[in-house]
Amino acid sequence: MPDVTFTVDGKKLTAPAGMLLIDACRKAGIEIPAFCYYPGLSLQAACRMCVVRQEKVPKLQTACTTTVAEGQVFTTESPEIAQARKATIELLLGNHPLDCPVCDAGGECELQDMTFKYGAGESLYVEAKQHREEQKWSPAVYFDRPRCILCYRCVRMCGEGMDVWALGIQNRGVSSTITPNGGDHLDCEQCGMCIDACPVGALTSDTYRYKTRPWEMNHVSTVCTHCGDGCKVTLGVRQVNDGTEIIRGDNRDKSGINGDFLCAKGRFGFDFVESKDRLTKPLVRNTQGKLEPATWEHAIRVVANKFKEIRDSQGGSSIGVIGSNTTTNEENYLLQKFARTVLSTNSIDHVRSTDYAAFSRALAGHEHRAASLRDTESAKAILLIGGNPTEEHPLLAWNLRTNFRHNQARIYIATDSPIKLERQARQALLLPLEGYEAFTAFLHGDDAALEATAEAKSFREAIDAEESLLVVFGEEYRGDAVNALVQWGLRKPGITFACLGDYANSRGAADMGIYPDLLPGYVPFTSPGAFAEEYTGMPADAGLDAVSMLEAAGDGKLAALFVVGADPVATYGVDPASLKNTFVVVQDIFLTETAALADVILPSASLYEKTGTVTNSYGDVQLVKKAADKAGVKPDFEILVRLTGAMGHDVKKLVPFGKTNGVSADMGQSRGAQSGEADRHAVWLSAHGLEPRLSPFDPFAVLDEIERLVPSYQLDRLNLFGGNDVASRPDFVPVSGIAAATARDLILPAHEGLFTSGVLGEHTAALLELNQYQSSTSGELAPAVAD
Repeated sequence: MPDVTFTVDGKKLTAPAGMLLIDACRKAGIEIPAFCYYPGLSLQAACRMCVVRQEKVPKLQTACTTTVAEGQVFTTESPEIAQARKATIELLLGNHPLDCPVCDAGGECELQDMTFKYGAGESLYVEAKQHREEQKWSPAVYFDRPRCILCYRCVRMCGEGMDVWALGIQNRGVSSTITPNGGDHLDCEQCGMCIDACPVGALTSDTYRYKTRPWEMNHVSTVCTHCGDGCKVTLGVRQVNDGTEIIRGDNRDKSGINGDFLCAKGRFGFDFVESKDRLTKPLVRNTQGKLEPATWEHAIRVVANKFKEIRDSQGGSSIGVIGSNTTTNEENYLLQKFARTVLSTNSIDHVRSTDYAAFSRALAGHEHRAASLRDTESAKAILLIGGNPTEEHPLLAWNLRTNFRHNQARIYIATDSPIKLERQARQALLLPLEGYEAFTAFLHGDDAALEATAEAKSFREAIDAEESLLVVFGEEYRGDAVNALVQWGLRKPGITFACLGDYANSRGAADMGIYPDLLPGYVPFTSPGAFAEEYTGMPADAGLDAVSMLEAAGDGKLAALFVVGADPVATYGVDPASLKNTFVVVQDIFLTETAALADVILPSASLYEKTGTVTNSYGDVQLVKKAADKAGVKPDFEILVRLTGAMGHDVKKLVPFGKTNGVSADMGQSRGAQSGEADRHAVWLSAHGLEPRLSPFDPFAVLDEIERLVPSYQLDRLNLFGGNDVASRPDFVPVSGIAAATARDLILPAHEGLFTSGVLGEHTAALLELNQYQSSTSGELAPAVAD
């Protein structure tokens, strides 16, 4: 719409015609208070706090329903308006309990803020307040009815935003109350979005209630450690005896790729950090065959000496390395470089949940064909093939619903089982079980590949008629099937693709070269290019994949196995006896089935306890910041560096540190009154590659090398270090060196649900409780717990 000019409090403002006055004012820095208004949800106009005076209009108008037009004149602050707002607050406080000192919203309460601003220090009511007992709606959500101001944000968030409709209003007038769909309990997805939307303390979470105050916590923005969407989460942490404790997870500042959205795993799934099952001391197997605690120095020495002995006597090919889907990009890159240059082996792999290698091969050389997660919010047409985003990729599902509500996006769904998102779909096609390759052939025009019903033909015609289309697919496609689908889309210029993976850094593990035949950036080890000079001592022979390593161990041909953040014994169903003659080292957070068989266990830090970057399923790179701290554990990055040094290898060849780049280091001298300025300077220096790298434990020294050697990771560092997401470029994979597809199908999708998250989910009490609760209300139990 064209811009219009209007006046607010004597200031000339410009905004698109039809924009809500409250949005236009907030954009210009003029704050208009509101309780019921919430961006992105339908208009309610229930609280009357946002009233303003509009010239030539007899009554006060609500800014949340008034749209701007040319020449309008508004007043947002005057004695008349202040008195109206004060009267509204007096009504709200009439039955509101005066329990601010113990209320979880104290210090963050919008009602509290408005009371301080507009007065209402005395009440005109003498009647006793109507007290109601607090209600437990679910293991995650509690409701305190007297605190509720009936803004209906929670009802709209649950209904419009989540498409669950688990909350409603019961009774009328002063007897109105918010009521869950189960009568006395919630039957929903337990996302907790209603809690964050609540402007007061009526809705609270079990993980945070009555535990601390907002000003007693440090608030750290990092990336969720669970699924592949890469949501930003703000963790509230406080100091405890053995480090720091995470008290709360939210994203109320809406600053991340996910806006204000978080699912149950992002909001409640952090207590694994404090699990009693955490590994906090290195364990070394003694001569009696039992694991016993050891010092870090002793454990590192045992591992380094054994690895060095095996490498020198039997060759690096007798050592295998299995990496992780949840460690940072820098740690993944360092792990494969450690394997190739220190251990002299190309036998490195990870548990592959999606065929990102095939996806990159298919897109190589084709610019602007890879979609970011943000594209799902604005794409005019979206084709979803397979999967169930509501369960496996909640942020994607949120974006698709929001895009449908706000932009009337045309959503097409082709799956072999019905899914919830079909409610928003323009057309949905039910495929035969695992009929995805046949569906691709059908898109290519082969009517014989799929039963060419009138419905199927109509679906294909609708897809072909779209000038721009975002195609989202997942593990259902792998190898040649990925290439066939992408080749279909490359026929038209307006088609982009997104490939979905399971875990927080599954994409990053693939991008960073955790493959036996591919270097970082999917560069074949047979044509290493710039890596040849950097990776001195890299073997020329092809390595083994994860399954082949385990088979070789069973045949007595693998002398050592180094497992970092994975559980291959459980994942691949390995017979424990097959590893009895292999020296096994496990670096992990918990005592997994693989760790229980290890000769040495090194306790590592979780993603919430380290710094670096991760890449979500869509190739969006984000900064991870250290939020928590646990005594006794070390980041995977530091452990690898210490192993390198203990093996007698030049650490500077592994981590390019010690370079000051011509500037002096800030050792904290400026962290006083000018700390804010110093922090801004640090962002600028990092963004321009000028920050000194003085420590071998600095992950950003490795990020510098990644940017230098990996073409697809030419990142906008200013945005990245400013806390934003930055897209990688999979189309920058060098076409001249594209490797052939792997003959063996090694893709093992996890299909994690809303309350499961692999090993982390098994040790997260909040998710286990929610999963049990959902089973009692729906009669179904998620597989990861049912087993």
